Amino acid sequence: MTEVLVLDGAATLAALDPHRLMAAVADALVAVAQDRASAPPRTAAFTPYGLLGAMPGYVPGQGLAAKLVTVFADPGHPGRSTHRGIVALFDAEDGRPLAVLDAEPITAWRTAASATHSALALARPGPVVVVGTGVQARAQVGLLAALRPDEPVTVAGRDSEAARATAALHPAGRAADGIEDAVRQAATVYCCTGTTRPVVRRDWLAPGTHVSSVGASQGHELDAATVRDATLFAEWPGAAGTPPPSGAHELQDLPADRAVTLLGAVLDGSAPGRRTADQLTVFKSTGHAALDVAAAYVVHSAVTGRAAG
Repeated sequence: MTEVLVLDGAATLAALDPHRLMAAVADALVAVAQDRASAPPRTAAFTPYGLLGAMPGYVPGQGLAAKLVTVFADPGHPGRSTHRGIVALFDAEDGRPLAVLDAEPITAWRTAASATHSALALARPGPVVVVGTGVQARAQVGLLAALRPDEPVTVAGRDSEAARATAALHPAGRAADGIEDAVRQAATVYCCTGTTRPVVRRDWLAPGTHVSSVGASQGHELDAATVRDATLFAEWPGAAGTPPPSGAHELQDLPADRAVTLLGAVLDGSAPGRRTADQLTVFKSTGHAALDVAAAYVVHSAVTGRAAG
């Protein structure tokens, strides 16, 4: 255990190179779609105030890792939640512990990477809106700033001051006056909130809009009409096939013939993405252990120069 790498939040974040992270997350999503990754559904222990989730996973070529993460309400910011914990990385060949990393930046940035891949694969050109001003929204804006600094991004939230601060993370960022007006003008909407009730509604979405919904781990971020009318995409089959906390609240009780396409299958070309210009598409993220493995792999490789896979 004396050789285990231990990194705090700042050091973990500093090693999450955005371009390497995007490549690793794409590989992990494809591995999930091709049934080459091993990751059981997330389990959780509940307290009166929050939950502790456990997420082990293995991705060939990237490694073996497990995340322990708490999701608790943030009393200083009503309507938001905190995601704190650790990611433990192990040698995939002999099982030795290799690293203990801060889970908060890993969770935020690997989630932003999967949401961004969904938009790159499914969205039509046009205005981009990020709904939310918390940790996940800031990671999403930060990743977009690193990948496409010249493309404008609008940030919308209930707190106008927080929206301005989040928008300032992007060279071409601006804050919207309200969520509804911003969403009505968007071609791509990233929903990054801790809400338990829908923040985006079907009648706000123009034909052809793409929605990446990554928030609301304890409730619905999208209304039922949006889910009803959209072509649905997810990281893994259990997003619709298992109940929360592993599955998505919005994807429960879908009709038996309702398809949910895996994003990794779109990325590897084995499944279609957008078919028409006016098609409404929704990527519903639940988070997946394979993505934690991908992010931990990027961090460990950057710091040590060695691969854990």
